[in-house]
Amino acid sequence: MSSLYDPQHSPVGDVGAALMMVDSRLKGIRDGGTGNDAEQQALVDQFIASLGPDGAEDVLEGTCTLIFTFMTWLRKAHEDHGKDVIEYVVPNLVATMRMMPKSVSPEAIPTMAGLVIAAANDLSPNLWRKQYGYWTEAEMTPLEVTAFLLAEHINRMTDDPDFAVRLISEALYGAEEH
Repeated sequence: MSSLYDPQHSPVGDVGAALMMVDSRLKGIRDGGTGNDAEQQALVDQFIASLGPDGAEDVLEGTCTLIFTFMTWLRKAHEDHGKDVIEYVVPNLVATMRMMPKSVSPEAIPTMAGLVIAAANDLSPNLWRKQYGYWTEAEMTPLEVTAFLLAEHINRMTDDPDFAVRLISEALYGAEEH
């Protein structure tokens, strides 16, 4: 039975721009920064502002597509080892977000956990969230943090600092060929 929240009913969004933002954060951390450099944040803010409302919505949808894709990969990887992705990924994600009160307010954590759980259950994170109303400004940074943390989790699992970005890049390249 098809759900209203199936990914097939959700727009993909601007995955390339969302991936660029996540990759920028990953490289910022890897290069010894905190990933929250003020200059880098100003550039990201300027980029998002240049997109206008429709472009920003596309990046938001693209970020949800990243979360869905990362969770799909994580679910399959955990299932291959007889493990439940929700049991192994969500507690770590929530604990990490709780240690980031400047970026992720306590009120946003249940929503971000819900997005990840929706994706783990093969539901569109974007459509799942929209059932509760429009996205809020306060959810934008936690959404980006969620995508970043999932990418970093995948990179640590694979012992490859570029695996998550390459996973998406190869999927985008494959989609363009078809």
